[in-house]
Amino acid sequence: MLPLSAARPGEAVIIRKITGKDEVRQHLAELGFVVGERVTVVSGIGGNLILQVKESRVALDRTLANRVLY
Repeated sequence: MLPLSAARPGEAVIIRKITGKDEVRQHLAELGFVVGERVTVVSGIGGNLILQVKESRVALDRTLANRVLY
């Protein structure tokens, strides 16, 4: 498994695991990052990622993106 920060722009991946404390996992789940969900990397700017999740675009910093594994 690789962290989401390793995905290239334009690449679509399926989330396999989310690591971290309960609060971090809950926050990511509220944003739509749940196991089995498809996520597309829109772009990466300055260490931050713009991601397409369901019908929304979400920005994550590299620290949070490293918590999401595909």
